[in-house]
Amino acid sequence: MKILVTGGAGFIGSNFVYYMLAHHPEDEIICLDLLTYAGNLQTLDAALQNPKFKFVKGDIADRAFVFDLFRKEKPEVVVNFAAESHVDRSIENPEIFLTTNILGTSVLMDASREFGVQRYHQISTDEVYGDLPLDRPDLMFTEETPLHTSSPYSSSKAGADLLVMAYHRTYGLPVTLTRCSNNYGPYHFPEKLIPLIITRALDEKPVPVYGTGANVRDWLYVGDHCSAIDLVLRKGKVGETYNVGGHNERSNLEVVKAVLRELGKPESLITYVTDRKGHDRRYAIDPTKIEKELGWQPTYRFDEGIKVTVAWYLENKSWWENIISGDYQAYYQKMYQDR
Repeated sequence: MKILVTGGAGFIGSNFVYYMLAHHPEDEIICLDLLTYAGNLQTLDAALQNPKFKFVKGDIADRAFVFDLFRKEKPEVVVNFAAESHVDRSIENPEIFLTTNILGTSVLMDASREFGVQRYHQISTDEVYGDLPLDRPDLMFTEETPLHTSSPYSSSKAGADLLVMAYHRTYGLPVTLTRCSNNYGPYHFPEKLIPLIITRALDEKPVPVYGTGANVRDWLYVGDHCSAIDLVLRKGKVGETYNVGGHNERSNLEVVKAVLRELGKPESLITYVTDRKGHDRRYAIDPTKIEKELGWQPTYRFDEGIKVTVAWYLENKSWWENIISGDYQAYYQKMYQDR
């Protein structure tokens, strides 16, 4: 297959690129990324040495550019990772999230229709379902759970999801969609929780925790997510949504303490800061559908995945040290220093 991977210089996208190059060396991968703050071309250094991989810089919301790319490359499959994804940033500046996550998705699907793409796959998030109560561990998100968003980010992703399904029903575009729980693993941008803990703790700096740290997330190792997407592309039913979860629910405070233990750092580094506006209490994915219909199972338990992730960050300091620039420090100061 010839696969266009958008947002492939970001966290999950880059891991998917490497997964596909390793598991399907016969496929061609074209990576489209605008290289905004969270996109890092250095992440793709090894992929750029592979003759089956090609990188193109561009904006998925630029209709003329995207159509020209489709005309030249003729991709058979599109996997759309490209998205603004940080909740705090969406609260500060919602407009860019609407532009990339909704308008960009529509441009990609219009091009997919025009050039006869065999499969358009949308990467979504469990955040479109809203949240669950902390005192009801029996409740989980299924594919039938109504969308109930809490932030401009999750609203933009939910809007894109609805648009994807509308294109399938109205135009017959062959689509699939996956909604995943919180990912972690290599190449995770340092503003996100787990890499933020690692990078700050290594420098003996305070590790910020929202509120009391009681908010719960289901954690999914990024390699397991990539295997699920690959399976959906090859065996998933057109027009279907599949939830992808790791069976690894942890409170934010438990996650912070687990990372600090793995690093051998004291819990005294934990600093509690004012909670995020509209902070969802609990996410929990029920992945029964993808497990029963496609035979997918996660391979990493959280404690195992954290060991692998921490080891990667320790072995690749130059990667994240190059990212933590003046711009990032200015953002950190704005979001956490005065809370």
